[in-house]
Amino acid sequence: MPATTQSAAQSTEELCFISRALTHESEAVANLASSVDDRYTRAVDMIVACADGGGTVLVSGLGKSGHIGAKISATMASLGITSHAVHPTEAAHGDLGRFRKNDLAICLSHSGETSELVGLASILRQDKLPIIAITRGRTGSDDSKPSSLERIANVTLNAMVTDEAGDGDFLAPTTSTTAALAIGDAIALAAARRRSFTNEDFHARHPGGTLGSLLKPVSELIRFHAGKNLPIANENNTVALALEEASKVKRRPGALLITSNDGELVGIFTDSDLRRLVLRNSNELQNPLKTVMTQSPKSLTMTDLASDAVAMFREYRADEIPIVDKDDKPVGLLDVQDLIAMKLVEEDL
Repeated sequence: MPATTQSAAQSTEELCFISRALTHESEAVANLASSVDDRYTRAVDMIVACADGGGTVLVSGLGKSGHIGAKISATMASLGITSHAVHPTEAAHGDLGRFRKNDLAICLSHSGETSELVGLASILRQDKLPIIAITRGRTGSDDSKPSSLERIANVTLNAMVTDEAGDGDFLAPTTSTTAALAIGDAIALAAARRRSFTNEDFHARHPGGTLGSLLKPVSELIRFHAGKNLPIANENNTVALALEEASKVKRRPGALLITSNDGELVGIFTDSDLRRLVLRNSNELQNPLKTVMTQSPKSLTMTDLASDAVAMFREYRADEIPIVDKDDKPVGLLDVQDLIAMKLVEEDL
């Protein structure tokens, strides 16, 4: 089908439509925030009890709800809560064997009347498995009529969405699935928080990829270490003397770390600083480092994460970040090229 070119007026109208769609979805999530009550606490209680008891949170839905359920399940697994997605139809053909007595079911159905899911929930209820339902909830003229899934579930969390985004012209699940996903993410995070899940725990489950790299401590990233290949100079040394000492180090970084007489980090002198100094007046090579260095440079500790380094590079545009110990004494240097090699920052940063 050939591409069509829109007029300026059509483009403006389309942008307004997209803005209304985004507003519609954001308002749905905002409405959820104002409706949080003890049902959410009960749902978190159930998830924590399941996880602490060695059970599995099994999430099920049909169609778009199934896709949202799979994402909720993946979020829980990332947060240290054993979880799997189960297709409600396949459950009736053998996958019921996945459910154990110490497991928990989360069932998603916008209407609360999806026959395959209601059938699965009925069987699980007979087996006395706890069930959390995520549905549209009772709205409008149906306020007095809970859905079939709501009657079966131990706890029901309502998305409170009656119409989808798109100015009422589309029935495709959009706002309703956004709200359901927000509910699932919120209770997963609350359960992880209750169980004292940490970034270190998260990293242990995500060792690969960019996400895993961002959660690595900087101690695993640095190539330049004090006492090995990282020149350290006293602030009272002249620039020339410091450069002479630094030249003895093979494959040194592009910066000298400057310390006080007590060994604390007080400055940094980079190759760029050296070029500017020489171009300005080469006689300044005889000046003490403390008169030409960048004073009080931003630094990180060995326990800070790669994500902290990325944030610092982006904010301060420094090519080198000193790494210090608890006494503010330099132990290493992180070079931006290390982060570029790991694809954590862009080369033209």
